[in-house]
Amino acid sequence: MGFFSKIKEGLRKTRNSISQSVTSVINSFTRIDEDLFEELEEILVMSDVGVQTSTQICEQLRKKVKETGTTDPKEIKNMMKNIISKMLGEDEELRLHTKPSVILVIGVNGVGKTTSIGKLATRLKSQGKKVVLGAADTFRAAAIEQLGIWADRAQVDMVKSISGSDPASVVYDTIASAKAKGADVIICDTAGRLHNKKNLMEELAKINRVINRELPDSSIETLLVLDAATGQNAVNQAREFKTATDITGIILTKLDGTAKGGIVIAIRNELNIPVKFIGVGEQIDDLQPFNAQEFADGIFDDEDNI
Repeated sequence: MGFFSKIKEGLRKTRNSISQSVTSVINSFTRIDEDLFEELEEILVMSDVGVQTSTQICEQLRKKVKETGTTDPKEIKNMMKNIISKMLGEDEELRLHTKPSVILVIGVNGVGKTTSIGKLATRLKSQGKKVVLGAADTFRAAAIEQLGIWADRAQVDMVKSISGSDPASVVYDTIASAKAKGADVIICDTAGRLHNKKNLMEELAKINRVINRELPDSSIETLLVLDAATGQNAVNQAREFKTATDITGIILTKLDGTAKGGIVIAIRNELNIPVKFIGVGEQIDDLQPFNAQEFADGIFDDEDNI
C-alpha cells in the first residue's frame, strides 16, 4: 500500500462520517440556501470538528459562495475541502537542528504515548539518526518496561532508573549517555498526570532546566500525544496541557479506528498547535508525518479513488 493510500485508508471512518454525510445533504438540495449551511454545520459538529471551528468553516463557506456566485450545491464539497486545508495551515516538520536534539513526549496514560515513542524512534533511526530513549515517566513502572520493549524493537539504546525516581535525574543521565555515544536525537518519555497540573508543571519545568543547563541552545520539541478516539476530550486535554507547558506539536494516535478525525481541524484552529504526526494503524511504520492537503483529500475524496 502506497503512502497516500495508507493515509486515506486510515481515515476511512472519518471520511464515512464527514464526506458521505456532506454528499447526502448536498444531493438533497437543488439550491444553496441557509438550510443547507445549517445542515452542513451540524454534520461538522457531529464529526467532532467542534462548534467554534464548524461555525467558522460555514461562515467562510458562505463568503466563498457569495464571492464566486456559485448556485450549484455540488460545488460546495470541494469548497469545504479547500477551506479546511487552508485552516490546517502549513505542515511543520520536527525541528532537530542540533546534535543532539531533544524530544519530550507527554500525554495521559492510555493514549499510545509509549507506542508513539517507539515508532518515532524507529522512523528516526531509519533516517540514519542515532537515537537514545530516556524512561522519565518514572511514576508508572509499566511505562519503563513498555519503553524497554520498544527500545529493543527499534534497536536503540535506553536509559532508565528505578520506579519512583526523579524524572529530571533520568533526563540528566540520558543526556550524558547521548553525549558519550554521539547520539543525534534524545527522546524522553515524561509523565502526564493532568489531575495534578501543578506537579506536572513543576516536573516539566525541572526537566527543561536540566536540558537547558546540559544542552544549551539545543533544539527541543515537546510533543503531546492524544487519542483521536476520545474526540472533543482530546481537544480539552490539549487545552489543559497547553496551560502547563509549551507544546510544539501533536501526535494524534488511533485515527484509523475512529470517525472523530475532525478534531485535527479543531486542535489546529482553536489552539494553534500543529499536528506533526498521525497514527493510522498498528504497524511500526504507521506513524506518518501530518500533511494538511493529504488529510483533507483523505476525508473528502471518493472511495473509488483509493
